[in-house]
Amino acid sequence: MIASHQEYRQYVKADIAAYGLQGVSLYNWLRIDQLRFQLRLRRLEYLTNCQRWRLLSRVVLEVMNHNLAVRLGVTIPKNVFGPGLCLVHRGTVVVNPAASVGANCRIHPSTSIGDYNGTPTLGDNVYIGPGAKLYGPITVGDNVAIGANAVVNSSFPSNCTVGGIPAHIISNTGALEQGVFPNTLIHG
Repeated sequence: MIASHQEYRQYVKADIAAYGLQGVSLYNWLRIDQLRFQLRLRRLEYLTNCQRWRLLSRVVLEVMNHNLAVRLGVTIPKNVFGPGLCLVHRGTVVVNPAASVGANCRIHPSTSIGDYNGTPTLGDNVYIGPGAKLYGPITVGDNVAIGANAVVNSSFPSNCTVGGIPAHIISNTGALEQGVFPNTLIHG
């Protein structure tokens, strides 16, 4: 959760790097709607957590980001994801506000991180394939790759790949070893 202006800048830098970019040009700002949504989301998190008195700015930004979220098909609440979030493509991504996700999460469309008698907690460097569903009071460790259309309703340790319905460990190779993140995240 963003608690200072310095942390806000670190989150933004990590989010930009998650897309394999060095910075945000006007071309990228207009072309990558998911990144524009995220940068507004990070600004909202900063204003909500650190500058509560800026109500008008928050309301305007909230409306703008809500409209973009509807166009993208995403429901991502504030203060859930750590730095380095990457929404790979447009498409439905639904996240429960009580979920907790660490740094460097890469999410594909048609994914749900939901709630069924508890919410998931995900570690750092987690890759979530297209159509994956995560629900319940589960914990997913660091460096985990979740396969396409997996239904994750139980906890998993760090450094593995899971898939299937219900999900089970299919490999002891984690997300970083499989190269699912841009090189900027592995070293930075």
